Amino acid sequence: MSRRVGILGGTFDPIHCGHVDLAAAAERALALTDIDVVTSHIPPHRPAPIASGYHRFAMVALAVAGRSGWRASDFELQRETASYTAGTLAHFHERGFAPAELFFAIGADAFAEIVTWYDYPRILDAAHFAVVSRPGFPVAALPGRLPQHASRMAREPFADAPPGRTLIFLIDAPTTDVAATAIRRRLAEGESIAGLVPPAVQQHIEQHRLYVTDSNVARAHESREAPAADRLHGQN
Repeated sequence: MSRRVGILGGTFDPIHCGHVDLAAAAERALALTDIDVVTSHIPPHRPAPIASGYHRFAMVALAVAGRSGWRASDFELQRETASYTAGTLAHFHERGFAPAELFFAIGADAFAEIVTWYDYPRILDAAHFAVVSRPGFPVAALPGRLPQHASRMAREPFADAPPGRTLIFLIDAPTTDVAATAIRRRLAEGESIAGLVPPAVQQHIEQHRLYVTDSNVARAHESREAPAADRLHGQN
């Protein structure tokens, strides 16, 4: 059987059910043989992560545990440079993978901004892109958003790509409506994140008190104890 390796990259601050759903949808739709979940070191287009690389990688390892063919990868964390997707794909090429064997999994909302990525448009020739719908952003919107690439977009049922050509596979599948920023905000406010991250990830976050400070906890406690009128007319 030929290799069909899925790659899911991200800051994973923390990894959540939306990430897992996205990679699983790509795995099902494209019959992927392996999935590498790559934790980035320095994200080039967003603020620095809050959790350390150690904890972010640990959470990824917990999220993929028990899933056949899924691996947590820390090679980006070992580099001191910014974590560009082009560099990630080059790493897999150096390991002997041809572009046609690689499937970079990504949400439709993020892929809509591909024209702003480093090494665009050549990056589209470095691997297939497995683009999965996200809540509020269906893959059906992409041909209109990126008409210059509509001819290389494939819809289900998928056929094999022509030799030597990489495609953009559009996968319409449900994924959990959650974002890492919302998870961090809920934790800071003392709210539950059950169902938003894999159970083992939730346990790790709570055990190590990630994204929580003593002042956060105190404010959340005061808010819960305050009279109703104070909550209605008090702080934002």
